[in-house]
Amino acid sequence: MFKLRRLSDQPILEPIPNHPWESAAVFNCGVAIQDQRMVMIYRAADRDFSTIGDEKPDALRKFTSSLGYAVSDDGIHFTRQAHPIFQGQGEQEAWGVEDPRLSRIDDRYYMLYTAFGGRSWDDHRISMATSNDLLTWERHGVVLDEPNKDAGLLETKVGGKYMLFHRRMPHIWSAFSEDLHLWHDHQIVMETLAGGWEENKIGIAGQPIPTRQGYLMLYHAVDDRKVYRLGAALLDGDDPTRVVRRLPRPILEPEMPWERAGHVPNVVFSCGQVVKDGFLYVYYGGADTVIGVAGIEMDNIVF
Repeated sequence: MFKLRRLSDQPILEPIPNHPWESAAVFNCGVAIQDQRMVMIYRAADRDFSTIGDEKPDALRKFTSSLGYAVSDDGIHFTRQAHPIFQGQGEQEAWGVEDPRLSRIDDRYYMLYTAFGGRSWDDHRISMATSNDLLTWERHGVVLDEPNKDAGLLETKVGGKYMLFHRRMPHIWSAFSEDLHLWHDHQIVMETLAGGWEENKIGIAGQPIPTRQGYLMLYHAVDDRKVYRLGAALLDGDDPTRVVRRLPRPILEPEMPWERAGHVPNVVFSCGQVVKDGFLYVYYGGADTVIGVAGIEMDNIVF
């Protein structure tokens, strides 16, 4: 059993009131290492979205999500650009782009993100874009044409195929492709567990990363009170569809005031982690309002 420790007691990124596109919230971010620097692609919102309910979305309550760009030398102090680098286009992205997860495969960056059309609350589709520099992105459109999210690509191929993690409610699924267009062999990787902290729904954080024991898969889990926590599981190194072990307790849960109160209270939600100099940095949204960071030495991750 291991737990993450917070590397800062305060958020490392907060909304900027005089930047309309990120004035309400900055949260769920993908991360990558480029030229020994941490690069963060983060979700930002232009207005309060805490009134989301069961009613159909309407123009009066519309909020828009965009993606911003920030860099850091130490993984804690970030410098960000004043304008978004990626915004919604077309009908399927009318309410914006959300929750980016980054993978580097063959010297190219792949971003899996949620395209939200706003025609209903489940009008979300997994979409993909690619980049050589993490700043300019080429869109490739919808990956799975179904209500789906929490998607990421494994950075190594399995049997010569790309491996996609996604979330068909309420479990974590996988799929495979030879060309990143047609996806097949969909199967459940890990299911929710009744009666505890991960009984309502689960989804991956960043893409699973290789360790000496297998692939480390971090994931968020939601209980019946809508509290979001982070958990960890070990996937088989040869067959990442197989769970070797799943930790019985969360590795991070809402404790700080800014994790317990915000647009969506009691939330720690991660879309990305990276390893640098033997240390795992895990970036997460606190209460869907700000960004925090936690971590652990890789040598201390033992299942």
